[in-house]
Amino acid sequence: MTATPLPTGWPAGVDRVILPEVDSTSEEAARRAPTVPTWILAERQTTARGRRGRAWSMPPGNFAASLAWRPEGTPTDHALRSFTASLALHDTLGALGVAGLSLKWPNDVLLNERKLAGILLESPAPGLLVLGIGLNLIAAPAPVEVEPGAVPPVSLLEASGLRLTPAQFLNALAPAVARREAELVTWGFAPIRTAWIRHAARLGQPVTARLVAETVSGTFEDVDDDGQLVLATDTGRRRIAAGDVFFERA
Repeated sequence: MTATPLPTGWPAGVDRVILPEVDSTSEEAARRAPTVPTWILAERQTTARGRRGRAWSMPPGNFAASLAWRPEGTPTDHALRSFTASLALHDTLGALGVAGLSLKWPNDVLLNERKLAGILLESPAPGLLVLGIGLNLIAAPAPVEVEPGAVPPVSLLEASGLRLTPAQFLNALAPAVARREAELVTWGFAPIRTAWIRHAARLGQPVTARLVAETVSGTFEDVDDDGQLVLATDTGRRRIAAGDVFFERA
């Protein structure tokens, strides 16, 4: 694998706050509602959560951080940050020499097809976007903490032997996020989409998307210009804006 060079130095115009403990870095980011882009990093979260309000396990030493900022654009534009964030995670880990990475729609990073990181996007106030990232640096959740049928978790230490502190990982990640954000703002979603699809997990293979009111199965065909999942189903092509994707087991 050829490592992607990382940008160096903390990004200009971006603040950071490091806390020993907080309920949730995303909740703290929403409370602070900063006027300049600000990362909130916590050594411990007491009520961490993932998508759809699910609990997020955070053993000591794992990474939990949220970026709060005020990007221009519509809610649809804001939702595209799940792609820039997952690509930034891929950039960062790849530059650290980690192989076997892939990206699971809409917001997970996999290592050898096991879940390494998750992303949560929220807009707690008009104009404010909060990007939460949790990554299993040291330990993965126990099997009983994982939703049935979900991709099993893995830790970076377990899979690669690479040991980093949360602060060290943030120092590598923040410039990569800033670079991908600048790419989106300057060039639009097209190059982000192309790069994301290049690393997509299970592209061209059967997947199942669980929506609020239905379950849709089909072949993962594409991601469209709005970031929607495109499935080829028995009844035709379906575009899915939001849902949980499950893989068929071999």
